[in-house]
Amino acid sequence: MTADNEIDIKEAFQRAQKGHNNKAKLVASLKSRYNKLEDKSLFHEEFAHYLKYAMIVYKREPAVENVIEFVARFATSFQSPPKTNEGKQQQEEEEEEEEDDDDAEDDHPFQSFIFNFLLESHKANSHAVRFRVCQLINKLLGSMAENAQIDDDLFDRIHQAMLVRVTDKFPNVRIQAALAMTRLQQPTDPDCPTINAFMLILENDTNAEVRRAVLSCIAMSPRTLPKVLKRTRDIKENVRKLAYQVLADKVHIKALSIAQRVSLLQQGLHDTSEAVREVVCSRLLPAWLLRLDGNIIELLHRLDVENCAETALETLKAIFKNIPTEELLQNRVELDNRRLIPKDSLTCENVLYWRALCEFIRSKGDDGDEMLEQVLPDAATYADYLCGYLKAGPVFSEELLLYLKAVPVLSEEQRADFNQVELVMTKEFISHQLIHLIGCLDTNEEGGRKRVLAVLQDMLALPQTPSSLVFLLTEKLLNLIPDDHRRIQTVAEIISDVREPITEASQPVDENESRRRQVQLAEVKVRILEAKQTLEDCISAQEFSRAAELKDTITDLENRRNQILQEIAESNQVADKEVRTEKNDPDTLLRCLTMCAELLKQMNIKTRIGPTISALMSSLILPSIASAHPAVRNMAVVCLGTCALHSKELAKTHMVLLLQIAQLDEVKIRISALRDIIDLLLLFGFQLLSETAATEPAPPSQSSPENQDDDTAVATEEKADVPEDTAQSILVMLSEFLDSEVSDLRTETAEGLAKLMYTGRISSAKMLSRLVLLWYNPVTEDDIRLRHCLGVFFQLYARESRAHQEVVEESFLPTVRTLMNAPATSPLAEVDINNVVELFVELTRPGALIKPSTNTEEVCVHDYMAVRICGEMLKDPTAPEVRLYAKTLSNLELSRDVTVREDLQTLLQQLVEVVKDRVCLRALEKMIYQLADSKEQAELLSTTALQPLDVNADEAATDDPSKSAKRAKRGQRKACTAKGGRKPSRRAESSEESDGENVPESASMVRPSRRAKTAALEKTKLDLNPLINQEANVS
Repeated sequence: MTADNEIDIKEAFQRAQKGHNNKAKLVASLKSRYNKLEDKSLFHEEFAHYLKYAMIVYKREPAVENVIEFVARFATSFQSPPKTNEGKQQQEEEEEEEEDDDDAEDDHPFQSFIFNFLLESHKANSHAVRFRVCQLINKLLGSMAENAQIDDDLFDRIHQAMLVRVTDKFPNVRIQAALAMTRLQQPTDPDCPTINAFMLILENDTNAEVRRAVLSCIAMSPRTLPKVLKRTRDIKENVRKLAYQVLADKVHIKALSIAQRVSLLQQGLHDTSEAVREVVCSRLLPAWLLRLDGNIIELLHRLDVENCAETALETLKAIFKNIPTEELLQNRVELDNRRLIPKDSLTCENVLYWRALCEFIRSKGDDGDEMLEQVLPDAATYADYLCGYLKAGPVFSEELLLYLKAVPVLSEEQRADFNQVELVMTKEFISHQLIHLIGCLDTNEEGGRKRVLAVLQDMLALPQTPSSLVFLLTEKLLNLIPDDHRRIQTVAEIISDVREPITEASQPVDENESRRRQVQLAEVKVRILEAKQTLEDCISAQEFSRAAELKDTITDLENRRNQILQEIAESNQVADKEVRTEKNDPDTLLRCLTMCAELLKQMNIKTRIGPTISALMSSLILPSIASAHPAVRNMAVVCLGTCALHSKELAKTHMVLLLQIAQLDEVKIRISALRDIIDLLLLFGFQLLSETAATEPAPPSQSSPENQDDDTAVATEEKADVPEDTAQSILVMLSEFLDSEVSDLRTETAEGLAKLMYTGRISSAKMLSRLVLLWYNPVTEDDIRLRHCLGVFFQLYARESRAHQEVVEESFLPTVRTLMNAPATSPLAEVDINNVVELFVELTRPGALIKPSTNTEEVCVHDYMAVRICGEMLKDPTAPEVRLYAKTLSNLELSRDVTVREDLQTLLQQLVEVVKDRVCLRALEKMIYQLADSKEQAELLSTTALQPLDVNADEAATDDPSKSAKRAKRGQRKACTAKGGRKPSRRAESSEESDGENVPESASMVRPSRRAKTAALEKTKLDLNPLINQEANVS
């Protein structure tokens, strides 16, 4: 040290390695020395000399990191401190500051030297040097002030060098290069090469840490936003998590479209990772609410809740979880004194918020009962709230369920008016939410429950109730009735009222008959008057016998007069008669079938078919199957299949009908019939067909002779009493559906076959091969449901039992043959066969079973697969797939069974004699060596198990290094990607040492103590001082 405040370069580098040293003092001391020098070149050379010692170290040693940090601080210390600009002279001061910066660069050329030195070194062969170069440039640029400027030529040189390094072979170099380019972005330039490189990395880089680094530094713009959104669906959890954090911090909610907002929430709230879901709830949603001033209703408006009600509900529940209970009640919707939303204030957003709040409070159980009373009325009040439109009295004239009862029926002209359609959709959405709120009511009180039941029955019987609400109303009605028999009776009565409503038929009055009765009445009155006059004359003449007769006559005439008057009175009244008229229009049938389907779905599967259901079958369901209206036929097929689940006899009777519908009707109805068939086979098995085939012919198949010959082998290992032809015809039909051009039918068939195979109803290697080929077929790439279903099925099926693994093993060779023989024009020609083979190998591993066998001597599925592969190779040793089979053999986990290994050795020896390909020969010879080596190990284990431990065994093992090396490589296998996707597998790379260097292999050992760990850590810390001193002594 030349003075108290000066220090030489070597000592500065030595001190900088220590983390406890004050780097600011080191920088100030070295800067003081630098400023006093007239010739800066010697300082530059010496500085670069000592810097190289740190740059050749790739591992992130603390000493090296401290040196890099010191160099960055020292290089940026020559910059002028940033100046604050105030008042009207802001622009002039900025110009002066720019001039000062230029002067500073001229006065202190150290920055130019260090940049030139680094840029000259970025093409070094050593990846450690390239890594440190990019790291230093990143730190130098990041340490500069916000308003710092550099020369245009230097900017271009840095830019070009980093563009080269972001394509480096080593991930850590790419990470530092990407971070170094952060301040080189120009978001306003549509052709900015930095942003183009960043977008390319996000799309194509195979290392997750590189993608994370780019995500953290990419500038947001309309060009980059779609790329960032796509990273929310990245395969790596950490990338998805960071993508949501970036969107929360850098992107305003208004910059996203409605579809993008809904997609982000839907994917984020359903992500498989708990950490990602937590970021969405704790970062993204609060950030959006903050930008909307905490208005949750406004957030719902930004999501378009009418088209994404479920996503909006999940979003609200995620928000409610982070809000205190007291604040929840304060932020409730505006309710009146009855705890109801006034009719005029109802919107889609506030009614959905009301529903979500009530459901969230109710989910708290007993703790939320008191809170629920503050946001929801009692059951009877809410029932009157819904039933208001039905009441004619003025008290209920302003009640809300006008939405349910008064949804207008549109004419053709009104349907053409989009505003009218939108109004109807809005009212139906509000009605749905209000009906859902019934589930939150307290129906323990008998009076309230009866009132709700009565209202629901009235609404279902009301012709004005929209058909879209029938299903939900029926569901809520059945939830309030626990007994199945009472459910059946209630729904049957409603269906009867809807199908056969009571009408009053009036009879017209006959005018001629009325006139005739009036004449008769007049005649009777005249005769009565005459008789009375004659009676008076007889009394006056004292003819009493004659008078008695006249009196009887008068009585008869008066009776006749009263009878005629009664007939006239009855004829004058309007004669009304109540009659039931059956309605068979499509809307009425669809409403009745919808209620019936929901009833059958809610019934216990053990509930038998009674007279009421049988009557509905004969009068409603079966006649509707022949309806000309597709929606009616579809719902009738659903009812028929659901009803058949409750009766095996009914299933036998109508199985052939369902098979015919599955082949001949419209696509939607065929899918419904196919679901019914799959459900019946899952419940009753193929034994259901034993009696069906005896009475009904099998459905005709539409397959070609070639397909029939091919699919005849698709056999099911069912019981012996099942007719083979009938079961075979069903499998042939399902196999044809797998080739259908209709994606929905193909997906439903694949899902049904997966269920049948997983439950053991079908055991077919050829059908499993068809499913594997369908999963890999590029034609199904856009069918997300199919890919997801089959991807989950393969894993669960193979892990379930050893028998399932044997089926997978049997389907291996047929699948490979199909792919190898696929013509160039077939989509299967694009499938990566190596990835398919990896899938089969992973699915059949002994350790993949849920309950793997503990007996290592037991013959495993891989043993059978190895024998089959060897036999296939011996058929044609010159075939192109021989190399693939040889590679597969090396990846199998063979058992220790001596007989199996001897047989395999024999087969491999035969293969070595006939195979000519060198790569295959090397693989086969290695396999033979491993089998022989493992046999020796087995013999050694068997001998040492009976003998005392030999201390010199390790020394003997080290005498043959080649053999020990061979043994060390036995456990190395390529990782499989069958679980996650269909891309070729790659070795996982760590975040710190992604290139795989300096990563010691793990070994099982006793856990050391804390003191031993500390001592070992101190020994492993790298110290640059010995290297520096050694170089100084040599010089």
